[in-house]
Amino acid sequence: MSHHEHLLILDFGSQYTQLIARRVRALRVYCEILPCTVPFERIRSFGARGIVLSGGPASVEAPGAPIVEPELFSLGIPVLGVCYGQQLIAKLLGGRVAKATAREYGPARIEVLASVGPFASFVEGQRLEVWMSHGDRVDELPPGFVPLAKTAAGPFAAMGDLKRRLYGVQFHPEVVHTPQGTQMLASFLDECGFARDWTMGSFVESAVATIRAQVGGERAICGLSGGVDSAVAAMLLHRALGEKLRCVFVDNGLLRRGERAEVEQTFGHRFHLPLTTVDASARFQEALSGVEDPEQKRKIIGKTFIDAFEEAVQGDQAEHGEAKFLAQGTLYPDVIESVSFKGPSATIKSHHNVGGLPERMRLELIEPLRELFKDEVRAVGRELGLPESIVSRQPFPGPGLAVRILGAVTPERLEVLRGADAIVREEVDRAGLMESIWQAFAVLLPVKSVGVMGDERTYDNVCAIRAVHSTDGMTADWVRLPYELLATISSRIVNEISGINRVVYDVTSKPPGTIEWE
Repeated sequence: MSHHEHLLILDFGSQYTQLIARRVRALRVYCEILPCTVPFERIRSFGARGIVLSGGPASVEAPGAPIVEPELFSLGIPVLGVCYGQQLIAKLLGGRVAKATAREYGPARIEVLASVGPFASFVEGQRLEVWMSHGDRVDELPPGFVPLAKTAAGPFAAMGDLKRRLYGVQFHPEVVHTPQGTQMLASFLDECGFARDWTMGSFVESAVATIRAQVGGERAICGLSGGVDSAVAAMLLHRALGEKLRCVFVDNGLLRRGERAEVEQTFGHRFHLPLTTVDASARFQEALSGVEDPEQKRKIIGKTFIDAFEEAVQGDQAEHGEAKFLAQGTLYPDVIESVSFKGPSATIKSHHNVGGLPERMRLELIEPLRELFKDEVRAVGRELGLPESIVSRQPFPGPGLAVRILGAVTPERLEVLRGADAIVREEVDRAGLMESIWQAFAVLLPVKSVGVMGDERTYDNVCAIRAVHSTDGMTADWVRLPYELLATISSRIVNEISGINRVVYDVTSKPPGTIEWE
């Protein structure tokens, strides 16, 4: 996409780098993360108004420690080094970095020494709570630098070359444990001269223009699952292309109750998107017959989806003409992970999406959301008029209910789980907790237990309830749902869903568990 203002964040391997980007974007400035290893010419040509050097796990004094070209500091734009970034600035510009005599990990208090740069909105002598995480520290400032803040343990908690507008802070302003960190980042952005006018409205305008320029007079296909990412991508493409877009929705028979009807009603009837629905439920059920291993389920579902989607696209092209482009809901965290200084993740989860389509389809990719974080995608959805029921929809696994049925997937077990899952979501929503919880759902276990119903012995299925808090799905904590809510859910499931006589609650966080059971 084309943006008139950019901030560049160079990643040195910090676990907090994405947080810097999220804070900056919340301040209405467009930014991108690049690995610190990119060539200097790439940095120069990026056209940034400011640069942030992230933290990192290495010591700047260690052999092979990541560095940048010193010419970066002669670009004439403000630079802010965070933790490792500050130490790197000091080392490259003639200062000295050494092991700290007293390491600082966790909360600390700094005293502001000068109301400039990131401290422009604070007064001299003001004390601020910050979050430290470092073993090295700047022992001697480079020529031209002055101290901007100090702690009881270190005289250079922040530094700056006011003439060249180069700044460094030893702490992490991007984390929530630095309460006024966003204010510090805002001051730095103001120093860079940003208008701070990047909004989701401006993104939509830019994205629509870019899509039209990329597609031209050709046609595009969008795989629509009903999830927030594919829904927003479809709406954005429809605004840009109109009737030149065709959406394909594959009903794999593994959806939650009412999802197919909601997708068709919302996109086909309410928003009038050209929509083709493929009922492949029998095909998926046949492919999954007798399969119990979770990874085998995922692979079967992925391959079956690809086959069904490819056939649907071929049928659509035969009826409406050849399409040249395929839309995909890639998000910015996926892009960052693929170019991260630390490298992509060692373990890649099997996904059920259009990313693995065969090359023979010869479709060029459009990824209109590849610049956005999840919360920004939701904001774009609201900008495009999508209903909150879709915009705020909880994540749902690509293989659907198949990985929430432990053991073999049968039509009967699917119906039992659909009913239990619907009750969980209804009651969590009724309690006003749906938007604050990352995911809440039911799992059907491969276990039967003895029960008593109507003075008669029963021997039926066990259902587990799972509810977690998370921000990105990488880690999660189980939700302390009120006992009254759990009691209501349990009572309704046992009384309304034939085939379940016992309900349990999963109180495992991630790690050591995972969010899904399979």
